[in-house]
Amino acid sequence: MGGLRIVHAIRSDGFSGVERHVLRLATAQAGAGDTVHVIGGHPDRMRAPLAEAGVGHTSAARTLEVLGALRGLRGHADVVNTHMSAADVAAVVALRWQRGRPAVVSTRHFASERGRVGPLRLDSLVAGTVDAELSISRAVAASIGRTSTVVHSGLDPREPSSLVRERVILVAQRLQPEKQTAVAVDAFARSGLAAAGWRLQVAGIGPEREALETMAHELGVGASAEFLGYRTDVPDLMDRAGILLASCPVEGLGLTVLEAMQSGLPVIAADAGGHVELLDGLDPRPLFTPDDAHAAADVLVKLAGDEDGRARLGAAERARQQADYTIDAQVRGTDAVYRGAIQKRRSRA
Repeated sequence: MGGLRIVHAIRSDGFSGVERHVLRLATAQAGAGDTVHVIGGHPDRMRAPLAEAGVGHTSAARTLEVLGALRGLRGHADVVNTHMSAADVAAVVALRWQRGRPAVVSTRHFASERGRVGPLRLDSLVAGTVDAELSISRAVAASIGRTSTVVHSGLDPREPSSLVRERVILVAQRLQPEKQTAVAVDAFARSGLAAAGWRLQVAGIGPEREALETMAHELGVGASAEFLGYRTDVPDLMDRAGILLASCPVEGLGLTVLEAMQSGLPVIAADAGGHVELLDGLDPRPLFTPDDAHAAADVLVKLAGDEDGRARLGAAERARQQADYTIDAQVRGTDAVYRGAIQKRRSRA
């Protein structure tokens, strides 16, 4: 393992789950001996930590910018790892007719097939260029309509910064409609836990923030709900919180849930997508029917009133993360997919 020249490509100037995935993986690959370059992602939040790990970075907020950056790296990559459909398309245009081109591996982050551009299915467009597909979970692999290899996202183990957990229910996600943060706010209000001294903390930015704050006040929990905006200290928030509430029903894996498991923070999550993969077989209570605030509230009440149960659940989650979802395992699994794609590309050539 190690010794490959890897380029990660994502059309983005943001810093959400996919960008964090790329940052962690690229850094770990460099540490394993690969030469790595990243195209795309939030420049301010990506460039410095990548540079510290010896990883180059090129900004790319538009598909044409990804395309140009890929062309500029001609002859300097063994494999291009694309993330999301726009980067797949950029790789097709930049590399399809390039002689001696690198292998292309597409990481699938979402439990859905690629979309269309007019009448053209993107799966058909990329088929001749993408040499291998990699899914971050079994839920994604079962939904994309393509053959792929499952390589789970992974994290390094870390020690929590606090040994004292507060009466805080934490929600950490983008405030977009698909994340169903309104279900989390409604569930907190229905639970009645505010009267018992519990607080709701919502970390994240997005177009729904104002409506969610209004909703909290209308439901009578405005004084107990804190909307924190974008935070760089989410791990510390997780170390102090008592419960993570993950309301999104369409997570490919659920990086925030995985980070909570790393912290030993008990998780309550929508019973769908990658959440099932992460939490199945542990305490059966934390998974609730998606989009059902009443069900989520019932689970909140049960776990909030069971301090010992929360401690056992957090310990079991942490043990699972350290055993099954490590960055070392992710690097090894990804390396195997890369090498298979490289061999496939060479055989075709």
